[in-house]
Amino acid sequence: MPEKFRNSGPYSNVGPDMKWTRVAGVALALAVLLYGTVLVFLAFDRNSHSGSDTIRPFVITMGPVWALTIWAAVILLRKPRT
Repeated sequence: MPEKFRNSGPYSNVGPDMKWTRVAGVALALAVLLYGTVLVFLAFDRNSHSGSDTIRPFVITMGPVWALTIWAAVILLRKPRT
């Protein structure tokens, strides 16, 4: 006789527990950040003389911003502890 799996259930409750306003807020924040990222790149590219003059400061500036944003989005969208 096969044993019942511990994780089996009649349905997944991820959908009903998800706050769609939070998802929309995170999506809006990511869109604004993407637009800001393009503006920062254009600002660095305006006075550069080579590719390294643009890419290095851009990555140093925007890398931590995107890492922090992704970390915050994961925390906001994770399944609540019960």
